[in-house]
Amino acid sequence: MRDKFDLLFETDRNGVRRRRFKGVPIRTLLPNLITLLALCAGLTAIRLAAEGRFEWALAGVVAAAALDGIDGRVARMLKGTSRFGAELDSLADFVNFGVAPALILYFWDLHNLKSAGWIAALVFAICGGLRLARFNVMLDDPKRPSWAGNFFVGMPAPAGAITGMLPIYVQFLGIPWLTFPTPLTFLYTLAIGVLMVSRLPVFSGKKFGTRVPPDMVLPVFVAVVAFFALLLSYPWEVLSSGTVLFLASLPLGWLSYRDHLRKDLEHAAAAHPAPEARSEDARTSEQPGRDHDDVERPARLN
Repeated sequence: MRDKFDLLFETDRNGVRRRRFKGVPIRTLLPNLITLLALCAGLTAIRLAAEGRFEWALAGVVAAAALDGIDGRVARMLKGTSRFGAELDSLADFVNFGVAPALILYFWDLHNLKSAGWIAALVFAICGGLRLARFNVMLDDPKRPSWAGNFFVGMPAPAGAITGMLPIYVQFLGIPWLTFPTPLTFLYTLAIGVLMVSRLPVFSGKKFGTRVPPDMVLPVFVAVVAFFALLLSYPWEVLSSGTVLFLASLPLGWLSYRDHLRKDLEHAAAAHPAPEARSEDARTSEQPGRDHDDVERPARLN
């Protein structure tokens, strides 16, 4: 008992006992609690998919994506960012947006392909993990230009999870002629996995800033309420149309990134111009044994 007491307290120079470890502030705990809630949603989605309740499984992944979108912002607003929170967020993202969507797709349709379907699920989950690992490494890259923060390198893991389950949304729409056959679902799953680990620039949405003009506050409130009302009332229509629009916007991100890169190259060329090649006359004037008057005379007179 005495040893445990010594571990918790220490004695300073004045003989006063103080606690060795300081308390953790609430502002640091709150973002981690949001991350844990998102992890619980993703794990519950896996269980619901195994039980065949795919509607609620999709709802769990969407809820995890929504919580993932606010935990980092809450941490920055409260100044409660920590290395522990960053590592926990990466682990939760791998489970929620790598493992959970892959298993949902496998339990829903890919299991009909047996081993091939399981390979597609494995590739999707592994691509999600590699995408998150690359994102963590690139955060510490000092050579990235400032405008590169407006783009993700490859499809983000949350977007990959929501986009990858498009075949299930289409199935729940109930349109007879609009379905994904199993081989097409297999190819689509692999394609989304490849997009996550690719170098394709994707808009991050960070350039819109964190402040809203005063005259746009009420319209923003109305738009957010309308979006969630539509999502709850017509979930499969909203998710299907949103996924198609997102996929259609991918070429625009690549074009915008290429335009930024071209401007950077032009600016660098203007700041450090290449040395001009000396003219033929200048080289001729430096040759020994040639008179300056001879150099200026036309070649036919020489």
